[in-house]
Amino acid sequence: MSKITSVKGTLPGPESKRLMEIGRQYEAQCQGYQAPLVWDRAKGVVVTDVDGNRYIDWTSGVLVTNVGHCHPKLVKAIQDAAEKVLNCYEFPTQPRVMLAKCMVEISPPHLDRAFFLTTGSETTEAAMRVAKRHSGNFEILSFYGGFHGRTAEARSAGGLGSVKRGYGPTLPGFIYAPYPYCYRCPFNASPETCGFLCLEYIDTVVHCLSTGALAGLIIEPYQGTAGFVFPPEGYLKRLESWARSQGLVFILDEVQSSYGRTGRFFAMEWEDLTPDLVCVGKGIGSGMPISALLATSEVMSAIKPGDLGSTLGGNPFACSAALAVVEIMQEEKLVENAAKIGEIMKQRLLEIKEKSKYLGDVRGRGLAMGLEFVKDKHTKEPAPDIALKVIDSSAQHGVLVGKVGMYSNVIRVAPPLVMSEEEAYESLEIMEEVILEL
Repeated sequence: MSKITSVKGTLPGPESKRLMEIGRQYEAQCQGYQAPLVWDRAKGVVVTDVDGNRYIDWTSGVLVTNVGHCHPKLVKAIQDAAEKVLNCYEFPTQPRVMLAKCMVEISPPHLDRAFFLTTGSETTEAAMRVAKRHSGNFEILSFYGGFHGRTAEARSAGGLGSVKRGYGPTLPGFIYAPYPYCYRCPFNASPETCGFLCLEYIDTVVHCLSTGALAGLIIEPYQGTAGFVFPPEGYLKRLESWARSQGLVFILDEVQSSYGRTGRFFAMEWEDLTPDLVCVGKGIGSGMPISALLATSEVMSAIKPGDLGSTLGGNPFACSAALAVVEIMQEEKLVENAAKIGEIMKQRLLEIKEKSKYLGDVRGRGLAMGLEFVKDKHTKEPAPDIALKVIDSSAQHGVLVGKVGMYSNVIRVAPPLVMSEEEAYESLEIMEEVILEL
């Protein structure tokens, strides 16, 4: 069996180096750290750079290309749509109407309305505005480590200092509670015996910090940007029950976790959650800029015509792509494939962890996993420098990865959902070599 990956020479290659130098001269250098190469084209899970090197992609373009890079059916849908109309502000179009119908049909039955925007930040902000209008209150409860976008209200709702520092005061009306990051529990408790101590602590947070005007809460099924932090089983269902007891609007931010990423179409399906509002993005367009707010009629009825809008939201070009994405996922059974390949990869990564001096934790579900690197497994001191070495060494050997985490020490494992067993095993062989050579 021939190798999928092929990297010749030391990175960056000559053409990548030339283009990167031009980029440094003219582009604002605001992006996060990536391996030193320039993408040229991609197909499925394989990326080819401008020097002809081939890599297996563990990033999905930051959890976007769920159906794989440049899927032919998606490319055809985009080409056909481009010949008709690209944008049509507020007027209904067939692609938008049919996508709304499709989204409601694939969602849990209590969600019966869809509204389309362009980015995840737009969608989380829209959800919080709907919650405030519906409840008549203005406070939002969110969580340490949460990431809901980089715009003003989304940034204020987030629980990551790295997204806030240097920009002055955040918006008022947000209070924060601990998220169950069991590997780094703020209470130094054990998940086997704590009884969801962090959930019990929410009552203290609300009692001490709320002005009595809570509208709702927003939470991610797993915290991607904080380091692929997954809560223990049962936590989210208990949290939902608590929100109901308080009369709060329950917002689930599935911008990263939906569209098969965890081995279910929506991550809320794992615990039969019934959120009032669900934020969807990234995978919905598999490369096209589109997001969606799914809602119940009851909560959405608080919004009147003209209250929400987006210049490019629901444009027929992006909606046509999103319709093709659902068809591809259903026809190729990509949700099931994510569960199968994810299990193969997680078991192998857990074995690698036992052999490694620096891989402190492997966690996740489906094709959404995090590898947390530490300087010492006993002290758990974060090792962001090691994560950087993994990024560079992995690329040199033919696998593209990125880093996340509160301490920038977590490598994301999030390949496109079309990954085959052959591609999984080859990339795992590479990753084992990289990690054990540290």
